[in-house]
Amino acid sequence: MGQISVMNTAMIGRFCGAFLLGLLGFFGVTDLQAETLAEGLAQETQAWTQGSYYLPEPAREAYFARLQSQAHDLSRHYPHQADPLVWEGIITATHAKYQNLFSALGTARQARDVLLQAVAIDSSAMDGSGLITLGALYFRVPKFGSFGDDDKARQYLQQALKVDPDNIDANFFYGKFLLTQGDKPHALICLKKVIDTLPRPQSIEADRARQAEARDLLSQDF
Repeated sequence: MGQISVMNTAMIGRFCGAFLLGLLGFFGVTDLQAETLAEGLAQETQAWTQGSYYLPEPAREAYFARLQSQAHDLSRHYPHQADPLVWEGIITATHAKYQNLFSALGTARQARDVLLQAVAIDSSAMDGSGLITLGALYFRVPKFGSFGDDDKARQYLQQALKVDPDNIDANFFYGKFLLTQGDKPHALICLKKVIDTLPRPQSIEADRARQAEARDLLSQDF
């Protein structure tokens, strides 16, 4: 049984490694080349979606580390543009999600700093996605030993909802935040809006995933 377990682990590791290399090559993560900013952002969107929803979880840390580096290169190539900074921040925050706690805190700070640059340029960029991700970071990172801050989380998420009141991500994270604050009545309003809003054509997979998470929260807390 021990040998079988070791063999299975090795096989899973080889599969994840091969799958990761395939995705990296297919989506150009090893060498993103885009003639325009729109093409670069589209590549990042596609790569983030595939890594988040289709890549085996053991391979995600390495995948998003590479994607973070490429996202940073795109931001440097288009200075003073909010959209690539927003995507760099989102990708960096996603990378932190799959790291160990010690590494994740440093990466989360990098994401925060990039997103602060983005919202300083244009807080409404990408339907307020920079504000949403900042809000999510501020309430999800530890209050002690990091930059967690419930007041700032509320501020950024409320700003995001002013930019786009029907935004699925903004309503999801604000609803989740309100649950941590014990405000179930208002959390219920936000989470129901997440479920009732039609997914955006450009973000169908991500929006449907958020809706599934919202349903799960409602089943647990209400």
